Amino acid sequence: MIRRMKSRLLLLATAIASLAAAAPAAARTVLPDDRDAGQSGSSLLPPYLQCVPYARQVSGIQIYGDAHTWWGQAEGRYARGFVPKVGAVLAFKPHGNSTLGHVAAVSRIVDSRTILVRHANWSPINGRRGQIEDNVRVVDVSDANDWSEVRVWYAPLQALGGTHWPVHGFIYPARPGKELPRWSLPGPGPKGLKAAPKAVSKGKAEAMPRGKDPIGALIQRRMGW
Repeated sequence: MIRRMKSRLLLLATAIASLAAAAPAAARTVLPDDRDAGQSGSSLLPPYLQCVPYARQVSGIQIYGDAHTWWGQAEGRYARGFVPKVGAVLAFKPHGNSTLGHVAAVSRIVDSRTILVRHANWSPINGRRGQIEDNVRVVDVSDANDWSEVRVWYAPLQALGGTHWPVHGFIYPARPGKELPRWSLPGPGPKGLKAAPKAVSKGKAEAMPRGKDPIGALIQRRMGW
């Protein structure tokens, strides 16, 4: 009788030990990605990016440091001006809670007061900051149409934000040269300045030559997309 009870207890202990050993393996199999989902380096979530390294990568303008220092650092090194051009970097001044300024690369000219930009760390996307936004609207709201104040697309609103952001101007990926005019796009422009002769229909994007998207090419080459 005692021998039979000992045998049953031994079998029960063996079964319990087998189940305990198998449980962790089963948990890892069912939830392989839970541990990684909250990590910044996870392949499931895009990396957190500041605006400065992203603007540098896609424009090729080799300036380092906080965004609000770019305009001053560009003096004597890169051409600067007040006319939007594809590939240029729009340099924002510090304003409100944005104490470090902001930089964004111009990807398209839409009309005399509208451009599309590529930038990082502006709108929170899926509750996370530090994300990339490609080809989002920036609108010149300055009285003189000189790009000194802009409104920027804000993803949570799915519309332009209401803030009028002060801007230094545009930094071009070229050596300093002849001073660029404050106006060269068609439209009314600042009073007393002559508009460019070439017409661009309002609301119609400026045509990009096929295969001539410098921002897209740089993104693919430098980020390995």
